[in-house]
Amino acid sequence: MSNQEFTFTSLTKKITMAIAGLFLIMFLLVHLGINLLILPITENHKEMFTAAAHFMGTNWIVKAFEVVLMAAILIHALLGVILQIQNWTARGQAYKVKSKSTTSFMSKYIIYTGVMIFLFLGLHFYHFYFIKLGLVQAPVVANIAFPQEEHFYELAVYIFTNQLLYSVLYIVAFISLGIHLNHAFQSAFQTLGLNHKKYTPTIKFIGKLYSIIIPLGYIIIPLYFMVMG
Repeated sequence: MSNQEFTFTSLTKKITMAIAGLFLIMFLLVHLGINLLILPITENHKEMFTAAAHFMGTNWIVKAFEVVLMAAILIHALLGVILQIQNWTARGQAYKVKSKSTTSFMSKYIIYTGVMIFLFLGLHFYHFYFIKLGLVQAPVVANIAFPQEEHFYELAVYIFTNQLLYSVLYIVAFISLGIHLNHAFQSAFQTLGLNHKKYTPTIKFIGKLYSIIIPLGYIIIPLYFMVMG
């Protein structure tokens, strides 16, 4: 393969990965809004969460969206691994002079945080999504058949209250996600050519803010049940 062909295919992979990544970033915000309903932030939070779970489990548009979501996760993860392997291969050996900048640090370790997130997703799907599909047997609590969407509130509360290891891994995974997003957010816009001296500082600021607020929002959920449960 010529250098020109290599550059083209690498750029195509980066653009595809960036688009998939931005799609997942938007999904994180929507998913967090639903997840926070598990907490007693309103009087009818349980009913609201149950209604959202029922809608997500029965609406055909959402079901089609789930396929797109799964494809985006797999594409983003696979291309990330491929590009990282290509970088390692092209580099040949470690640089003699290592940059100590924050960007270089995030870029260097983003593959590892990505792997940690991907592994946790497998665990997360096992506890929730696969139960919803009926592929995994749910825990029996008060004779509730959890595969029905109307009981997913009880399932979420049960897991966060009784499975400490899962809650700890959940927190670690979202700390990793915050580190991952801190670099990936800006990198995605840069890959798509949206890099300008006037707008880049704003994109960086939004990226840092997003990488803190969104993971923190998810982390609050298991922390609440670890303290109050």
